Amino acid sequence: MEYTVVIRTLGKAGDKYQQELNSILAQTIQPKEILVYIAEGYSLPKETCGLERYIFVKKGMVAQRAIQYDEVTTEYILFLDDDVYLPPNGVETLYEELKKHDAQVISPDVFDNSSRGLKSELLMTISGRMRARRGDKKWAYKVMNTGGYSYNKNPRPGSCLSMTNAGPCFFCRKEDFLKIQFEEELWMDSQAYAIGDDQVMFYKMYLCGLKQLTVFGSGIVHLDAGSAKTGNSEEREKRLLYADLRYKVIFWHRFLWTPEKNILKRIWSASCLGYMLAFTHGISLIKGEWSMYKLKRGALKSALAFIKSKEYKKIPKVRKQRK
Repeated sequence: MEYTVVIRTLGKAGDKYQQELNSILAQTIQPKEILVYIAEGYSLPKETCGLERYIFVKKGMVAQRAIQYDEVTTEYILFLDDDVYLPPNGVETLYEELKKHDAQVISPDVFDNSSRGLKSELLMTISGRMRARRGDKKWAYKVMNTGGYSYNKNPRPGSCLSMTNAGPCFFCRKEDFLKIQFEEELWMDSQAYAIGDDQVMFYKMYLCGLKQLTVFGSGIVHLDAGSAKTGNSEEREKRLLYADLRYKVIFWHRFLWTPEKNILKRIWSASCLGYMLAFTHGISLIKGEWSMYKLKRGALKSALAFIKSKEYKKIPKVRKQRK
């Protein structure tokens, strides 16, 4: 098996990027090449392993991934952000699990949702944003009709099927990645925050009929260089909340409502979204947080305006290819 490592970066991950490069060099299955797609206008990082080749592309979480990869000559690609650590058998594990389950895409579980406490779990469930599933030996992550997702609360080491995944690291054939035409989702890079691109990419893979896995206990770690730099100011949290709500409504319309042709499923999906929106707006009113209520109303209006826009209507519709 031959594969190429492709990394998207702004060149600012520092020591975490160096840890990633070092871990790539330690793999039991070595890559044919390491290609780093860096945003135009950014300086090359000083960190190096001596083997990487840099390619300048347009800036954006989608733009730096939704490319044709003409430089890649191998069948397989290991996609990475610039802050991922892989144990020496990391790639070997991904490849073996992929072949064992006859799947097309595999990603390690690097966000560990199953460790959430009961209070957080209940709040997320009531809000419609996220739900824990117990006793499920088949599925890892599922997309819910609210635009949120559910996760396996008691995962065992090994792989489960998934509808969505974490984007810092995944492994698949080049031809399978190109099937989803991810460049159709460049609209996401116009958002105020880089949010939701992983869910869009992986769920589009699922709708395109690609068998997708999440592997637990792989030892692959997301070092999360971004969180240390952005901070958690109150103003930033408000902007993030706005961007997240706006994104969820657009995601729901594009990937849940539009591809679905069954009228009963459409009614149920609309009811689920309506519940989520009513809850998130209602909780702000109950708390007397008028400014938060107005912020959420603004996010909803912005989402609906985009859905009605000429720009949105020009984007090719997503079609469900699964049975």
